[in-house]
Amino acid sequence: MGALLERHEIPVENRWTIREMYPSQEDWERDFEATKGLINALTAFMGKVGASADTLRGAVDAELALSRKLSNLYAFAKMQLDEDTRVGEHQALVSRMESLSVAAQEAGAFLVPEIMAIDTAIMSLYLGAGPLADYKQYLHNILRFKPHTLSEKEEALLAMAGEMASAPSTVFEMLNAADMKFPEVEDSKGNKIQLTHGNFIPTMESQDRGLRQAAFRGYYKSYQDHIYSMASLLQSEVKKNQFFSRARNFKSARAAALFENHVPVKVYDQLIEAIHRNLPKLHKYISVRKRMLGLEEMHMYDLYVPLIPSVTKKIDYETAKAQVLESLEPLGEAYVETVKAAFDQGWIDVYENAGKRSGAYSWGTYDSKPYILLNYQETLDSMFTLTHEMGHSMHSYMTHHVQPYLYGHYSIFLAEVASTTNEALLNDYLLKRVKDKAERLHLLNHYLDQFRTTVFRQAMFAEFEREIHEAVETGGALTADGLKILYRGLNEKYYGPDVVIDDEIAIEWARIPHFYYNFYVFQYATGFSAAIALSKAILGKEPGAAERYLEFLGAGRSAYPIEILKAAGADMASGAPVDEALELFGELVEEFDQLTQA
Repeated sequence: MGALLERHEIPVENRWTIREMYPSQEDWERDFEATKGLINALTAFMGKVGASADTLRGAVDAELALSRKLSNLYAFAKMQLDEDTRVGEHQALVSRMESLSVAAQEAGAFLVPEIMAIDTAIMSLYLGAGPLADYKQYLHNILRFKPHTLSEKEEALLAMAGEMASAPSTVFEMLNAADMKFPEVEDSKGNKIQLTHGNFIPTMESQDRGLRQAAFRGYYKSYQDHIYSMASLLQSEVKKNQFFSRARNFKSARAAALFENHVPVKVYDQLIEAIHRNLPKLHKYISVRKRMLGLEEMHMYDLYVPLIPSVTKKIDYETAKAQVLESLEPLGEAYVETVKAAFDQGWIDVYENAGKRSGAYSWGTYDSKPYILLNYQETLDSMFTLTHEMGHSMHSYMTHHVQPYLYGHYSIFLAEVASTTNEALLNDYLLKRVKDKAERLHLLNHYLDQFRTTVFRQAMFAEFEREIHEAVETGGALTADGLKILYRGLNEKYYGPDVVIDDEIAIEWARIPHFYYNFYVFQYATGFSAAIALSKAILGKEPGAAERYLEFLGAGRSAYPIEILKAAGADMASGAPVDEALELFGELVEEFDQLTQA
């Protein structure tokens, strides 16, 4: 494999056009200086926010203008750096923006407390006034935090505790990323491989079972060597969440975490209940995997190996674009035309180059194109990454074109719905057209593993997170042995009787950074489930399904996320979308099983 191309060697048509945001450095510097004036314009409202409806609107508008300018400056600086992370000038711009953002945040810290301090009766009058007619959802979202907001001095104390509160996750990251040492393992040909975080999962996908076993045992041995420190850190994280939730008058840490997006706690519980109802379908898939791998005993280190390794078909970028476009046709001509424009008008930075940031993302601002960074590799995964990120970008595009800046962004609870809907449409498109049996099995295996890792596995993480918080909140303690027993039991429940639950998997919780994200992971499972339910309705040509979905894409923050999804056709408060998504999973498992025996 040759050396990576330098940035200037990548064809212009395969690079994004982010310099439309700031054609010259002088343009960026001009906005940077102007932002300082916007900070002053905002601070001029300090102590006056509640004086009148007009003043309240003026203060909010000043904050929005500042936020909008900061967003443009920072996104451009960071995306420019991501093109080639070696460029010192680009590093400097990002550093300057981080400092300016902190200054702006400190300067505007008065706004929300002053809004909350407005007398309830007066605020009711303000909300009925003309100047605030379009600001009701925005203000209601602030005011609902009022019962959980403390006095100025208490809030200052909590803010001061913020740096200490980040200690568990900071120490975990340092221990996990810097201090953790992994052994060398040997494959069947005698080649030595130094295990790392980056190559652990690829090693688990190897056809060499001896290598998988050695890597699995060696990797988790490193965590076992630090298990008491890891347990202590996780307990500290849980106690931190408990402290802040009690300080803010929430019933539990989970209630506090879900309050941010106005998501009822029952949505979390119903996800786990729906997963439990559908575990037999996962057990059936595991049984099929075991049979196809020809194993007398299936172990945890056998779960990631591809079942159809013979399919290595290359998919060039032009082919991927054409197939993605055709797969999106159920969403209507206008949607497809916009995606065509995205391909033709510089939304996408396609190929890897020396110094370019790894991975993929969709990013931009309310005023820019919703740009996409890729590192396209001509694989099936790369094609799915393309449609996934295009889903994000189309969600942003529609939101920006329908909503004012005030509501022109979407909640994190909704963030993975559009991207996963695109993937579901592509899966359906490919499965309907594939003629080769091995290729069809490869596609089904890919799709089923998406379900396994994004819905079942993330729900298991969510259940573990719920259990450890409830244990601490009812006066219990988290010990290394107790955590291992709990985590092992969950693996036994989720993966079923056809897997040997190796002792090492009981340690897996120690390596999962998401357990320091405060009840975040359940949203992967809810987002995926909602997307499958919505895509099923669209593909089934249910009356109004596509139209409701397009309205969902344009809803932004004009309502709460649960309401937005319900209007689109996915009532997450009922648990039905999870059952519906897993009904599809069950159908795919049955087809996969029959094909493998035909």
